[in-house]
Amino acid sequence: MGAINARHPWSHNDHFHPWIVTRLPEQRHRVLDVGCGRGELLAVLAPQFEDVHGIDVDKTMRGAAAARSAGLANVTVAGTPLDEVTGSVDLVTMVAVLHHLDIEKALSDVRRLLTPGGRFLSVGLARPASLTDHAWDLTSMVTNPAIGYVKHPWVSTQGLQPPSIPVADPRLTYAEIGVAVERVMPGARMRHHLGFRHTIEWTKP
Repeated sequence: MGAINARHPWSHNDHFHPWIVTRLPEQRHRVLDVGCGRGELLAVLAPQFEDVHGIDVDKTMRGAAAARSAGLANVTVAGTPLDEVTGSVDLVTMVAVLHHLDIEKALSDVRRLLTPGGRFLSVGLARPASLTDHAWDLTSMVTNPAIGYVKHPWVSTQGLQPPSIPVADPRLTYAEIGVAVERVMPGARMRHHLGFRHTIEWTKP
């Protein structure tokens, strides 16, 4: 499957940037992108907010994000851990990051940082456990090459490439994540998606 997908590669994480952009809060002063990676989402959000701040504990990723955002005056990148971030923000984003963190602590920090009416938008990974989880993963496996062909119709000659960002296998199942989310962010909307991803959407009262 990896070799097949390598013929028409596509970013499962960047694929969800439009999902984020269509769910931005009404107030758009400051946004925090946690685990900003190479800075692709920072560049997408820059025209939408007065202040766009990315944090990443990985020095290589911070360097790539800073280089990617060099021409964007309202974008900053730092290595501050989430629990040390201060101030308030109108939006917190995470793309393939939450499974790297202590989930309840991270969600509590997000809740602390958000202004009333502020939004949390997360794209994440979960360990499949239920029949529904496996059905979504199977469907993602089947559709993945087709989506790749649409997004990248020419055949790549580079073959299977190593991950360009730090990766880790998710430890929590979709259901376990849901329990933690409901405990910290009651009423949050959580949904399965193709591409081996799920989303979490919450507005702070």
